[in-house]
Amino acid sequence: MTTNSAITTRTGFHFEVRRARPEDEPALAEFFTHVTPDDLRFRFLGGVKEVSHERLVAMTRSDDARIHNFLAFSTDGMLIAVGTLACDEARRHGEVAICIRADRKHMGVSWELLAYIARYAEGLGLHTIESIENRENRAAIELERDMGFTVTAYPDDPTLVLVQRQLGSGLPN
Repeated sequence: MTTNSAITTRTGFHFEVRRARPEDEPALAEFFTHVTPDDLRFRFLGGVKEVSHERLVAMTRSDDARIHNFLAFSTDGMLIAVGTLACDEARRHGEVAICIRADRKHMGVSWELLAYIARYAEGLGLHTIESIENRENRAAIELERDMGFTVTAYPDDPTLVLVQRQLGSGLPN
């Protein structure tokens, strides 16, 4: 399955998605300086103020075949979003995490990147994808609901919810 894709959002915004590479580390570090503090907290589910070198390395140099890191670039080459798909050992389920640059929100990038990752996961043969969300991340939860995800309480942590979607039934437009 190809991992390079040109995408156009409903708003007419164009971007390209591809797999992350080691040489992307500087751009990824710079990208996270344009993410809101809340979005950093939501992405990493904690009080991350700065993304560590170790995390950047993990996002650009994964040797684990179950981890798929994607980068979205605008047509002028700016890194505007990152996404990760982490598959379980049996390759039946995948966990998704996405982060969007603050000045590229509300353009349809989140929707299209999540749809891209869902199609990619389906191509890998996964049955479900899921995301663990902070309850305060209402925009992400609503987007996921609109895309057919179900939302349930996360075990043992009332501040989190689990959003899940069965694959194979197509995504809403």
